[in-house]
Amino acid sequence: MDVKLYDTTLRDGTQGEGISFSVADKIRIALELDKLGIHYIEGGWPGSNPKDIEFFKQIREYNLKTSKIAAFGSTRRANVKPEDDSNLIKLIESETPVVTMFGKSWVLHVTEVLKTTLEENLKMIYDSIHLMKKNNRLAFYDAEHFFDGYKADRSYAIQTLKAAEEAGADCVILCDTNGGSMPHEIYEIVQDVKRNVSTDVGIHCHNDSGVAVANSLMAVHGGAVHIQGTMNGFGERTGNANLTTIIPNLKLKCGYNVITDEQLRMLCEVSQFVDDLANRRHDNFAPFVGISSFAHKGGMHVNAVKKTPISFEHIDPALVGNQRRVLISELSGKSNITLKAKELNIDLDDNNPEINHILKDLKRLEHLGYEFEAAEGSFELLIRKHLQNHVNFFELIGFRVIVERREGKLISEATMKVRVGNEEHYTVAEGDGPVNAMDCALRKALEKFYPEVARVELIDFKVRVIDEAEGTRARVRVLIESRCDGEIWGTVGVSENIIEACWEALADSVEYKLVKDATTLTHKK
Repeated sequence: MDVKLYDTTLRDGTQGEGISFSVADKIRIALELDKLGIHYIEGGWPGSNPKDIEFFKQIREYNLKTSKIAAFGSTRRANVKPEDDSNLIKLIESETPVVTMFGKSWVLHVTEVLKTTLEENLKMIYDSIHLMKKNNRLAFYDAEHFFDGYKADRSYAIQTLKAAEEAGADCVILCDTNGGSMPHEIYEIVQDVKRNVSTDVGIHCHNDSGVAVANSLMAVHGGAVHIQGTMNGFGERTGNANLTTIIPNLKLKCGYNVITDEQLRMLCEVSQFVDDLANRRHDNFAPFVGISSFAHKGGMHVNAVKKTPISFEHIDPALVGNQRRVLISELSGKSNITLKAKELNIDLDDNNPEINHILKDLKRLEHLGYEFEAAEGSFELLIRKHLQNHVNFFELIGFRVIVERREGKLISEATMKVRVGNEEHYTVAEGDGPVNAMDCALRKALEKFYPEVARVELIDFKVRVIDEAEGTRARVRVLIESRCDGEIWGTVGVSENIIEACWEALADSVEYKLVKDATTLTHKK
């Protein structure tokens, strides 16, 4: 049985809170989905806004290799001829090979929302599908609120599907629009539908009960051959069924070859790409595609994975384009240290006695409030210092940070003196706040010796009070995320003084960059 993938990120996904794409964004996402092997891409609703009309116009200029573009809309309005319905006209004018129309399957919606008769609703479904078939389109019928409608009036819900089938629908899609159905219900109802209609059956689930992926998979198990969802689960309220979870489950666990092995290895990359265009931070804990999906922290777990990965990994992460990560914390054992060193391209033999010293130092620092899971830059420096293969690129002689109000504005100024080799350098810089001022002053002081540090950007900054009961005397942990030439790294600092904690994290950030570039940097004297 072939199962087709239908992506509605560009339409249903954009109904999620905070999600919006420009026409250019939608084109770029569609091209990536085509590479991923998605069979159908729902581009938008041409009857609702000019942006979607423009998308359908522009996407025609591209030669998609796998995907067919679908336009979305509603069935005709009550008591209006289909050829006179503005929504249906817009669907035809979009010139897409596929048209998907939703209609009402729940008596409640027919009588209380549309305010029409049950018979007229059946005609609306039939007429709309029939018009699209007359115009040589693949016609999909989204049976909105189907499962709620089925539970309220099974006979009428199935009649709506039969109306679409009789009009020539290529697939009828059962929608759990409110997201309230359970997997066992989905399975049983899909099987019943399969006994009553002969056309292909599809599934469209929402995640309001947290089981949209499970419901989608159960629908396929029950006989559905068309599965709708969105990348990263974007969608209204709590989102739609997440295709980044559905696809690998279908292919690797259920035996459906929905995309090729090569395309599956693109999954993480495409997932990240869509989040980037949506201006959303990628979900670290997303199944299959999150960076924590194959992250191991407990020492016993890491030791087992080192011996045989299948002991704590349900698949090889490389199959979906992900990778194994070893986390460093007070829960770490020797295996965490050696595997992490290997990941960082540091030569650290299992029998090296320095491992015990690194582990002891790590646990001491974590007890003080340091956290290295998100500060791998600081941890790499820690290992190198223990192995005595670390070069001190600069030494801080002293700094001062002043915050004052001038002419109604707060001004932050940092003065800093550093030593590089035998030469001292003194500099002053202003910034948007004390941390930015320190960052500017440090890089300004070092640019004479290491020009590359000018390209380092501070992109994220977090402060956490460690022991809240101490009030203003409490230690704080500062995590800084930096970026240069596409690489991102984190560093950490801890102190009772927030400025000192910031300095530690900033200094580690720059030092990490210099360590990485040690073979190419020119030391200017």
